[in-house]
Amino acid sequence: MVAEIISVGTELLLGNIVNTNAQYISKEMARMGIDLYYQTVVGDNEERLTGVLRTALERSDLIIMTGGLGPTKDDLTKEVVASFFGKALVFDEKTCQHVKKRLESYGIAEMTESQKKQALVPEGSLVIPNPVGMAPGIILAQGEKAVVMLPGPPKEMKALLEECSRLFINRLSEHVFVSIHIKCKGPDELPIKEIGEAPVADILGEILDSENPTVATYAKEDGVLIRVTASGKTREEALVLMKPVVTKIAELLAGKIAWVKEDNE
Repeated sequence: MVAEIISVGTELLLGNIVNTNAQYISKEMARMGIDLYYQTVVGDNEERLTGVLRTALERSDLIIMTGGLGPTKDDLTKEVVASFFGKALVFDEKTCQHVKKRLESYGIAEMTESQKKQALVPEGSLVIPNPVGMAPGIILAQGEKAVVMLPGPPKEMKALLEECSRLFINRLSEHVFVSIHIKCKGPDELPIKEIGEAPVADILGEILDSENPTVATYAKEDGVLIRVTASGKTREEALVLMKPVVTKIAELLAGKIAWVKEDNE
C-alpha cells in the first residue's frame, strides 16, 4: 500500500501558513505501516489540481487530500475528485443538518447558499461527520484506489483523520513501522572531528546498508541524529528486528551517544 499526500491551498504556496498537516499525516501513515512516497502542494486551481490528482493516482494507492472543502468558490477538492471519478455531487441531508446545528451554535440562524455547498458530496462516498467543525471528511474508493478528503484546519484534519483511520485506513496495511532515534553528543561534549555526519557514517559502515531495519544519519546543529526504522506485523516484532542493530550502533559509538528513544516517546 503506497500513500501520497496532496495539500490544497494557494496560501501554502505563498508561504502564508506552514504545512503542519503534511507532517502530522506522514507520522500517522508511518505509525499505521503505510508507505508514503510522495507529497505535493497545489494551489486552488481546477486544472492543476486535476493534473496533480491524476499523477498521484497513477503511482499511489491511497491519496490523502487536505484543504479545499470549504464553502467558497475556490474550494475545489470535492468537485475535482468527483469529476475525476465520473461521480456527481449529491446533497447529503445529515451533513446539512450538522452544518446547520454548528451555525446555530455560533448564533447564525440561516444557512447561505455557500454554506449549503458543504453538504454536497461525491455520490457513493463515505461521509464522516466533523466533530469540531463543519466540512465532513470524505472517502471515495474505486477499484484498488482510494481518496480521503480532509478539511485544511489542523484541528479538524486531525479529528477526521483519526476517524477515517479507524473506519478505513487501518485496514489497508498488514504491518507497522517503528523508529528508534539515537542522538550523538554535540560540540560541547566531543571534539569537532568526531561529531560530523561523515565521521559517524564511517564508523557505522555497512550498517547503513541494512534494509529492515533501515539506518539513516542526519546532521543537526547539536550533534548527529541516527534513525533506525523497522517494519513488522506488530510493534513488538519490529522492536525485535531492531534490537541487534541498535545494540551494535551503541557498541560502535560507545561514549558518543547522548540519548536513545522511540519515535513516539
